[in-house]
Amino acid sequence: MDVELRGVTKRFGPVVANDKVNLVIRGGEVLGLLGENGAGKSTMMNILSGLYSPDEGEILIDGKPVQFEGPGDGIAAGIGMVHQHFMLVPVFTVAENVVLGVEPTGKFDYLDLKRARAQVRAINDQYGLEVPPDELIEDLPVGIQQRVEILKVLFRKADVLILDEPTAVLTPQEVQDFFGIVRALRDAGKAIVFITHKLHEILEVADRINVLRQGRIVGEGDPKQLNEEQLAEMMVGRPVTFAVSKSPAQPGEDRLTLTGVSMISDRGETALDNVTMTVRSGEVVGIAGVQGNGQTELVEVITGLTRPGRGKVKFDGQDITRASVRARHMAGMAHIPEDRHKSGMVDNFTIAENMVLNSYYDSEFSGPLSIDWPKVHETAARYCVEFDVRTPSVFLRGGSLSGGNQQKMVVARELERQTRLVIASQPTRGVDVGAIEYIHERLIRARDEGDGVLIVSSELDEIMGLSDRILVMFEGRIVAEFDNTGGKADRNAIGLAMAGATTGAMA
Repeated sequence: MDVELRGVTKRFGPVVANDKVNLVIRGGEVLGLLGENGAGKSTMMNILSGLYSPDEGEILIDGKPVQFEGPGDGIAAGIGMVHQHFMLVPVFTVAENVVLGVEPTGKFDYLDLKRARAQVRAINDQYGLEVPPDELIEDLPVGIQQRVEILKVLFRKADVLILDEPTAVLTPQEVQDFFGIVRALRDAGKAIVFITHKLHEILEVADRINVLRQGRIVGEGDPKQLNEEQLAEMMVGRPVTFAVSKSPAQPGEDRLTLTGVSMISDRGETALDNVTMTVRSGEVVGIAGVQGNGQTELVEVITGLTRPGRGKVKFDGQDITRASVRARHMAGMAHIPEDRHKSGMVDNFTIAENMVLNSYYDSEFSGPLSIDWPKVHETAARYCVEFDVRTPSVFLRGGSLSGGNQQKMVVARELERQTRLVIASQPTRGVDVGAIEYIHERLIRARDEGDGVLIVSSELDEIMGLSDRILVMFEGRIVAEFDNTGGKADRNAIGLAMAGATTGAMA
């Protein structure tokens, strides 16, 4: 099935999200779609899937104009969208999630779960998805949950699959497995739209690339004839530096110290096992490791979201093991969480309210009786300009922003105040190359101003580019340490340590 958008325009008040967009999607092809945060990618795909109606232009399927009155029409036409944030019911099984809303029924309209499981298994086998139909969603790793989302659209007989930032929460190993699935779908004749900010991924998996900037298609090309630098410049309209520019670290006194920190997860498993580490002022320490090896719990213990079973956490020499999140904030700790929706923002609060979520009570914003809202709005507007948060107003809901702009909103709030220690977990997840460049610059600036900076990232390139020292976590333990002065750390040795191999690199 081939789909074409012809002259499509979509406005939201004075904002033109899509401006006379022409786009062709062909069966048996992976179309890579690139663009800055707020460039209009999600709006365009929401039009294609029937969530929005265009103000101008038309959609053609196999050369025939169609009109969608809602997402049901898009699904009926064979268009399925896999959203960046999964839309799954955690306490339901895989099969129950896949058939939800289109449940197969038997006699007297009873739900026929046996038939549902058989249908899920058939799709599983056809495309090599390897998803267990009877497992609960909450018991599955993120990479398998991603496959369940794909199962859902395939179950509804989609011929066009829109994948919105599909690798944002996947490990490098899961990404390669996922690419295999994408190629299998393409080879089966499906049309794939692959939306991402990760240039190396789109060059690897796409057959054709379109670049969107400020609502318009500004470039198209063959990935075999393009490189990352050319794509980045098309995206942001200027050359982008991929290498992190920084002078040698000048580490000083200890900012953060963990001694013998251990904890048991809610499932009764060891999440942290005798973790001892230090972050000094004037240095960036990176935590490398395959996701799920204790990085999340480590950050939660440091920031006060979870208390360890044993061990001590010190900040500037003071024991904060039992201190509240607010006490740590007021002492100068900043926290960029790995999941902005769970721990970093409130979707239904305005952008201005989100910008002061953890500082509204400071004297800068609060008087004896009330919050100084004009000051809040002025500050939020300045943060938006400084971090290029694309929004026409700070009075809009935070949840109305694109994923990348939400991330920039959270990062701006944390880095635009006086800090002594920055805990940054997946700080550039879902943001475009121009914003990545700026966020990296601000993290290095915090280091150079005397902060201790701890980075946790699933992107090894990011860890190696930013860090002065690299610690590797495996099964809840720090298993290796590498000096990365001048970027000299051995990438292969780090990879082996991430897989649990003994490297002898412990300091």
